[in-house]
Formats: sequence, C-alpha cells, structure tokens
Amino acid sequence: MVTEDICFLASMPTLPKHICVCVCTFRRPQLLGRLLKALLEQDTKGLFTYSIIIVDNDYARSAEVVVSEIAAISPVHIGYCVEPQQNIARARNRAMANSEGDFVALIDDDEFPMSDWLVTLFRICAEYEVDGVLGPVKSHFDEQPPKWVVRGGFYERPIHPTGALVTWQKARTGNALIKRGLVAGDPEPFRPAFRAGEDQDFFRRQIENGRVFIWSAEAIVYEVIPPLRWQRSYMLRKALLRGATASLQPDCGAISITKSVIAATVYTAALPVALMLGQHRFMSLIVRLCDHLGKLLQFVGINPIQAEYVTE
Repeated sequence: MVTEDICFLASMPTLPKHICVCVCTFRRPQLLGRLLKALLEQDTKGLFTYSIIIVDNDYARSAEVVVSEIAAISPVHIGYCVEPQQNIARARNRAMANSEGDFVALIDDDEFPMSDWLVTLFRICAEYEVDGVLGPVKSHFDEQPPKWVVRGGFYERPIHPTGALVTWQKARTGNALIKRGLVAGDPEPFRPAFRAGEDQDFFRRQIENGRVFIWSAEAIVYEVIPPLRWQRSYMLRKALLRGATASLQPDCGAISITKSVIAATVYTAALPVALMLGQHRFMSLIVRLCDHLGKLLQFVGINPIQAEYVTE
C-alpha cells in the first residue's frame, strides 16, 4: 500500500514554477510601453509561468493609462499599484510586497529584453543551483548620440562570463532573477535611506548572509539612452547622487574618505589636460570627480542632490 502511494505521487506532474516580473517606473510611459510589449513576447519553453507587477512611483499615476491599455489585451496577468512617496527603494519594496510565485525578475522601465531573457535566467539559476542570476545590460540609442558620448563609453557596462560569481559592488537590479524567498516576509528588503545604490546594498547583505549569485552572459536586456542623458548636467548630477549614497555603504570609512580627498585633488588638477585630450576624456574625468565630491559632501553633512530622482 505504501509503495503504491509512493508510485502515485511520483507519477503526478510537477507544477511549473512561477516568475513575477517586477518593474518600478517614474514618468516614463512610452518606455514602459515598449518594455511591457517585450515582456509579453517571452518564450517560456513551457518551463514556468509568469506575471508582471508595475509599481508607479508617481503619485499622479502617469503610468496607469499605458498599463491599463496593455493589460486589457494581455494574455499575461499585469498588476498595477502606486507608491506615492518618491523613493526607488520604497517602490522596489512595494513591488516585492505585491509579488507572487517562486522567483522575482527585476528589470527597469527604460529597458527591454530579448524573447529568451526570462528562460535563460531561469535555466542558469536551476543549472547552477544558486539564489539568483544577473545578466548584462547593453546600451541602445534610438537617436545617434554625440561622438564624445560613444567614445567615452559612459553607458557601456562589462559583460561577465556565465557562472562567474557576482560581487555586491557589481550587483544591480536592472537585469536579475532572484528566489522570491529572499524577500518574502521582509517589509523592507531595500532600504529607503538609499536614493541610489539600494540594489548594491541589498545584494551586499544577501551575500554576507551566504546567498550566492552568478552572471549569465546570454540573458541580455537593452537600456534605452535618450538625449536627456547625453546632457552634461544630467551626467554630473547623477554622479553626485551616486557619490552621496555611496557614503552610506559600510566600506565608506576613513580610508575611503581619504582616497576620495586625494582623488578629488588629483582629478581637479588634471582637468585642463583632459580637456586638451578631447571632450570624452574631460567628461569622463569630471564625472569621476563628481562621484568623489558627492561622497565627500554627504560625509560632512551636505546633501548635493535634494531630489529623489535625477530627471533633468
């Protein structure tokens, strides 16, 4: 009798895993629309089911119309909710709280994936038996950018080999699949004190707790780089914000601050030389300078960027 029960249970089909794709958005309805259409074209190979949750971090609900229009014709369930308080970590926490299933996939509203994106992340996660997988983000220009932007490689990111371990310094949520158990039951897996770098902070704490994340070189998504992000003021403000939030990381101690003081001094002295070498060299140096200045200003109690988001 016991043997028969075991055989019956063994013959039962295994229910497919479920992935909840989480997207946080802020006043980018057109880009969000492109992303949603790409997400609906995901080829699961029958290995899993998936749904989508959109968290609008705009109290004016600027994403609601495009989400409603696509959800009305979508074969995949698309949920929509609002996090009225502007803060990327709060928006991510709202997404995690409304997620379901076995895995959470994370992608940004200014990105779009290939049709094999989800299935590639899923297969690599299962093959390596890890807690999550991160993939590469390649830049995409709808309009031809200035030559100095291309030559400077400001929006180019390294692609790591499949199976390589992810360090928290390189971790991000622009292209990731993680086991939902990592965030289930935690009201604040992402800490609101971080206005940027909240993803690095999340992965740092997870890795310190023994969680393992790896790279997948094949799970590619593309990040749209609009003309706004070619503006020098935008790039410098983003650098200042990055630096300010970097000061919250636990490795930002006396040694880190000293290095930033030295770097800021050297970079400032080198600016005239960099300008003679070309606009791309000059901007690359001044962006790095602002990264350090943002950290130093925040360290002495000066917040260089008041807004939650740099949008102009």
